[in-house]
Amino acid sequence: MPEEIPLLVVRELKALDSAANGRPFISLLVVKKLAAKTAANGNSFYSLELGDRTGSFSCTVFNDSPVFETLKSGGEGAVVRIEGKVDFYQGRLSPRLGRATALTEEELSAPGMLDNLVETPPEGAPEMWQEFQAFIDAISHDELRMTVRGVFDEIGETFRWSPAAVAMHHAYRHGLLEHTIHMARAGRALLPLYQEVDADLAMAGLLLHDTGKAIEYEGTLATRRSRRGILQGHVVLGYQLARKHGIKARLDADRLERLEHIILSHQGEPEWGAAVYAATPEAVFVSMIDNLDARMGMVQRALRQAGAGDEFSERLPGLSSQLLTRKLPTTKAIPPA
Repeated sequence: MPEEIPLLVVRELKALDSAANGRPFISLLVVKKLAAKTAANGNSFYSLELGDRTGSFSCTVFNDSPVFETLKSGGEGAVVRIEGKVDFYQGRLSPRLGRATALTEEELSAPGMLDNLVETPPEGAPEMWQEFQAFIDAISHDELRMTVRGVFDEIGETFRWSPAAVAMHHAYRHGLLEHTIHMARAGRALLPLYQEVDADLAMAGLLLHDTGKAIEYEGTLATRRSRRGILQGHVVLGYQLARKHGIKARLDADRLERLEHIILSHQGEPEWGAAVYAATPEAVFVSMIDNLDARMGMVQRALRQAGAGDEFSERLPGLSSQLLTRKLPTTKAIPPA
């Protein structure tokens, strides 16, 4: 009787070592990225990223592979049943895919199916959204609070499930909400250190800085940029939202201009997407917290997805480095003085 092939999630695949080379496996995976490329010999191939809620991995599929046509017809966002064999490239998981079958709508509608495929933050979205509302309510300036509330009355449902990026940081469902909540918490903790920063304006900027991403990104299982996202970008889209609702709330011209400037400059550098450099205390404050949480978001995700035996993560483009993922030994807490 042939040995049953195990159904493995990505975390289980990544936990395997070279001793498992050639071991057959089955996985249910989302096609997260599918880039068509051409080799030096003229043959076409796909640079592929497959994943589930526990992580993702990359591999290459050439046009003579039995899975090539399935991937081509399914495209990004397709859910496929992969049969393959464990393999490694430069020490990283890069399986050989032997067969791919696209799941039907009926199979996808099975209870718990999508929950097992879609990556989400460790914190629950309902709890984060409730905390988010409290941050809005804590803005004491009436017109600023009304401006922020107006934006989220318009985009709130989309904002709640949107990722914060296609790949770099918080690139999963509810990632935009998580990123913004983390920034608001950091802002609240740091504001007492910087009396030069207007607290209400800074908090409004923190909450609104990435709202354009709710329009820039689309897709249920694989994130891609929308038409408006490609033509305008989230910085401009967020600026438009803030201006629209600031005017509607009758926010005074000086505060509205400063709020718009926070959004236009929060990316930090023009080559990173900023329209201008940060030129107010609040804009500098928001930009620095954004950069901090984007980078720490990459760190947190890499640590969550690290295998028990991994010492380093894969190279993280946003950090230009691999990340040391092996934990320090537990030490006793330092007693208070």
